[in-house]
Amino acid sequence: MSEPVRRAFRRFVRLDCEVVREHDFKVIGDLALDLSTRGMLVRATSRVLTGEEIVVTFRPPRCNTYLDAVGTVARVVHGRRPGDTGLSFGIEFHAIEREHEQLIFEHLRGMFAPEPMRPPRPLVTRARAA
Repeated sequence: MSEPVRRAFRRFVRLDCEVVREHDFKVIGDLALDLSTRGMLVRATSRVLTGEEIVVTFRPPRCNTYLDAVGTVARVVHGRRPGDTGLSFGIEFHAIEREHEQLIFEHLRGMFAPEPMRPPRPLVTRARAA
């Protein structure tokens, strides 16, 4: 079985941002850890649940334009595994404007990809002992 292929490339960033929960407008994140044209990983400042609707405001790297995006919390990283950066959550953007997606792409070009959080899976599965 082949490895899943990402739809968008991610890049290592450290960007100030503001992520608020849509239903109570509480700030739940303040620092982007990585960014792609489809979403971002954000350091959590309070507890968050998968599936929550959020609004995020940020500036892409090397850019003075602020962008607003609506998204959903796609995953929560609890910070228990080796390599985790602490409590954080992944956001999947919804209906981001094409111009904003292009702007993010242009400003991410030439930046480093984030280090893998876990070692790659083996290419060949081992036979189980009977």
